[in-house]
Formats: sequence, structure tokens, C-alpha cells
Amino acid sequence: MANVIIQIHGLGNKPPKDLLERWWERAMIEGLKKNNYKADLPKHEMVYWADILHDKPLNQFEKDKESPYYLDEIYAKPSKEPVRENHDTRKKIIGFLNRQLNRIFLNEDFTLNYSFITDSILSNYFQDLEKYYKEEKLEELTTSTKTKDLIRERLLRVLEKYKCDDILLIAHSMGSIIAFDVLTFLAEHLKIHTLITIGSPLGLPIVVGKIAAEQRQKLNGQSFMATPPSVVKYWYNFSDILDKVALNYQLADDFSENKFGVKPIDFLVVNNYEINGVANPHKSYGYLRSPEFAKILNEFIISERITFKEKMSRRTHQYLRMTKLKLSIQKRKFKSFFRQKR
Repeated sequence: MANVIIQIHGLGNKPPKDLLERWWERAMIEGLKKNNYKADLPKHEMVYWADILHDKPLNQFEKDKESPYYLDEIYAKPSKEPVRENHDTRKKIIGFLNRQLNRIFLNEDFTLNYSFITDSILSNYFQDLEKYYKEEKLEELTTSTKTKDLIRERLLRVLEKYKCDDILLIAHSMGSIIAFDVLTFLAEHLKIHTLITIGSPLGLPIVVGKIAAEQRQKLNGQSFMATPPSVVKYWYNFSDILDKVALNYQLADDFSENKFGVKPIDFLVVNNYEINGVANPHKSYGYLRSPEFAKILNEFIISERITFKEKMSRRTHQYLRMTKLKLSIQKRKFKSFFRQKR
């Protein structure tokens, strides 16, 4: 049985799948090396769903900053060592805010109050999430399918592909909502060794309310917040105290354990991503290279038991994939160059 890492990205348009997958890989390798672990990743695959909501990916070679395809946050190594600051006051304020938000927007049965307010927040600030939760349908060939079903199917298909392996599922931002929904409603028959959520909004009242609403619909009127039944070993949740999307960073307070005794283990980390001097504590790359994440990743990697032949096969596969990626990047670069010359 091999170890496999499955990744699912968050909201917003993204660069092409192969490039995003490579940048996630670079971030994980960087974190492993920085913390003196072997940087030998097992097989990994990105579940890419940005193309369902966006007509074209972001372009790293686009020069026009006004273009909707301009990529302003490329992968970049940290310019300085992360500094841990004292955020005790901020923690107290966030704790107070979370309690008040839950009191205002959530009833005891997790139904939502003031849905017109939460709907407005989604519409103005989280448009991809709004499309995910809306009942609107996307036309594909001769059939129409709900947006969230198309997105969920992407993840479920990859999980099914590796059902005989030990799976580490890494879910960033809105990807953690998709992962939670799939593991709760569609993949109970599968076994996920470890779930890692990074920069997750799962603790926000609007998300809790949406999960509970679907539970009542599919589970005979019941609603409860628990670790997905298919997670059999660990659920680690990583947040930066400055990450506004992960405002409720203590998921252990919100989700009870499942039948395997698994519940969230929360880590506060320093997300050191910045570009051109501007920090983004929500960016996936900063989470993926944090020391705390690297430790958990290394523990998963060293738990694998495969033969020498399988290791060599994997390295050959990685080499071929990197060669294909380089060619793909060069092709996109030439296309952008000639388009701008017209």
C-alpha cells in the first residue's frame, strides 16, 4: 500500500493546473528541507476545479495588471525568517467575535438567522462560494448539473482512484469546505488516513449553517458538526492568526470526534508568504512550508513502506512530469509573447 497526497485548492481563479501543482510541490519541499527532513514526496495529485467557474486560468506572463488573467501572487520564497509575535490580545478579540457571531447568526440546531446578511457577504466577498452554494446549474453538453456537484465530483473521482492507498488530503480555504462535504456526504465508504485543512473557513457561522442544512436534507432532519466519517487517523487544522478567512481557527471547539475518535487538532502557525513586500497570511504556499506542517508531512512520508523498484518508478514519473511542465510553461510563454506583440 502506497502513500498518496491529494491536494485541493481554494476559491478564486488560479494558474494552470500543472503550474499550481508544481508550486504546491515546491512549497512542501521547501518546508521539508528547511526543517532538515528528506524532501522525497510520495505520489501527489492536484484536484483542480477553478476551470469550472472561470473561462481561462491566470497567466504568469500577462503584463497588463488590469487584465482579469493577471497573476499577481506567483510562488516566491520568503524574503525573511518568520517572526512569531505575541497575539494574545488579538486572540481574545477573535474569541469574543466568534462567540458573538455564533450567537447572532446560528441557532442551537445550526439553522441560520439573518440569511439576507450572510447572502450579501457571500455575494460581495466570496463569489466562488456563493456559486457553490447556489442552486444554479451549469450546462454541460446536453445535461445540466449543479455547480457544487461538478466540483465535488472532481474530488470524489480522485479519491476513488486511490482508494487502495493511504491518502493524505490537503485542503486549502474553500477547498476545505469541498473536502468536508465530499467526505461527509459522498465518500463515507472510503478511508482517508489524514485530513489537513489550511486557512479553513469551516468554523464560520455561514459555512456551519450550510453544512447543517444539507445534513437535515440528507440525514432525516438531523444536523450535527462532526469529523467526516471517512477520516480514520488524523485531522490537522492549520491557521494563521492574521488570516481573516480562518477567523474561527479553533475547529476542535466546533467539530466532535467521529467513530474512529478523530477530531480536529488545531495549530496556529506563521504564514510567511509575501510578494513585492505585501504579506498574504492566507496564501497556500506559506502554510505548506511552515515548520508545523512540514513535521506532519514528514511523519506521513516516513510511514510509507514501498519497494526500491516502486521508488525508482516514482522518481521516473516525477522526472517526466517535470519535463512536461517545463515544456508547457515555455509554450505558454511564447503564446503570451506573440499575443502581446500583435
